[in-house]
Amino acid sequence: MADAVKGPASYFPSIEKKYGRPIAEWKDLIRSSPLTKHMELVAWLKTEHGLGHGHANALVAHTLAEAK
Repeated sequence: MADAVKGPASYFPSIEKKYGRPIAEWKDLIRSSPLTKHMELVAWLKTEHGLGHGHANALVAHTLAEAK
């Protein structure tokens, strides 16, 4: 049996279901944003795209971690 997905990626199935976009599309949006700070990006996803805080935070955390 595979280990359960942990951390920010554990939110991905519910993000895709609730907002109707694949995770890759959300990550592209985050990467193309002129914003670079974690909480600025979270606030932007919440205000401009209607995401909840937890979902926005998970996407930003995962995307920024990949950039390192």
